[in-house]
Amino acid sequence: MKPSTGLFQNPRCSVVIRAFNEEAHIGRLLSGILQQTIRPIDVILVDSGSTDATLAIASRYPVRIVSIPPEEFTFGRALNRGCALANGEYLVIASAHVYPVYPDWLEQLLQPFADPQVGLVYGRQRGDAATRYSEHQILAKLFPVESLPRQSHPFCNNANAAIRRALWLQRPYDEDLPALEDLEWAAWALGQGHALSYRAEAEVVHVHDESRRAVFNRYRREAMALKRIHPQEHFRLLDFLLLFASNVASDGWHALHDGALSRRLWEILWFRWAQFWGTYRGFSISGLMTDQLKQAFYYPRGFERSNIELRREVPPMDYRHREGNR
Repeated sequence: MKPSTGLFQNPRCSVVIRAFNEEAHIGRLLSGILQQTIRPIDVILVDSGSTDATLAIASRYPVRIVSIPPEEFTFGRALNRGCALANGEYLVIASAHVYPVYPDWLEQLLQPFADPQVGLVYGRQRGDAATRYSEHQILAKLFPVESLPRQSHPFCNNANAAIRRALWLQRPYDEDLPALEDLEWAAWALGQGHALSYRAEAEVVHVHDESRRAVFNRYRREAMALKRIHPQEHFRLLDFLLLFASNVASDGWHALHDGALSRRLWEILWFRWAQFWGTYRGFSISGLMTDQLKQAFYYPRGFERSNIELRREVPPMDYRHREGNR
């Protein structure tokens, strides 16, 4: 396939992927990259000590594999290692457990860079059949169906994002943060006068099938990072109680309208408890968050139902018979 005609054709991009024990997903992502209307000039897989078949599957594809010891891993360090080896003018960053929905994912993700002021673009994420109901609500809130060419706040997500390599050379990712290196870097870019763009058409499926402990640890880790980024803010026990109750109410309302309340109620309760107890513990361990970011990360989706769907003329890709899927 050839990229569609437009003002921004054939951008030179690299794809940087972080991976650890992703044998169930890495083949699908790499297969999806090969089907894109824009071919990256290189794909860098940064592996942090996988013990499963991740590397064996990745070796079937035209990918450069580099490794870092597990004890040295941070999200920022892994990204910096991959970005340092990439040759593209634009660096596309993807988690190993996402996969693109459409063959123009890269084309859509890079299109906002036609505006020379845009320094970072992030794309839409949605779940799959294994995704927890509350996670679906979080993704629907954070990644709506409407694109936003210019964004005033630093929220973004490196599971599906792209940055200008020239800006990364000026300011690599913070290697000491336990999480949210993407948000910290985006705040820096905004502070330097660069624009952030959200591109809904650059859609991926983000596969999350986490246990209660994993959900707790994820949100605790992110809260620790948020406290370091915004040390003047806090997350009190009252915040935990109010946000747990409001999000359970919102999720329950949507589940009722989806005919899924009886099947999903227990899952909603434990997921939101793990999310907000992890957040509370993370802030207790290490600091603090602006009202704007608190709203973006934690406030419930609300009680309005939207009939808006992201409709594309491009048919989605078919992964059913691709090599490397497990």
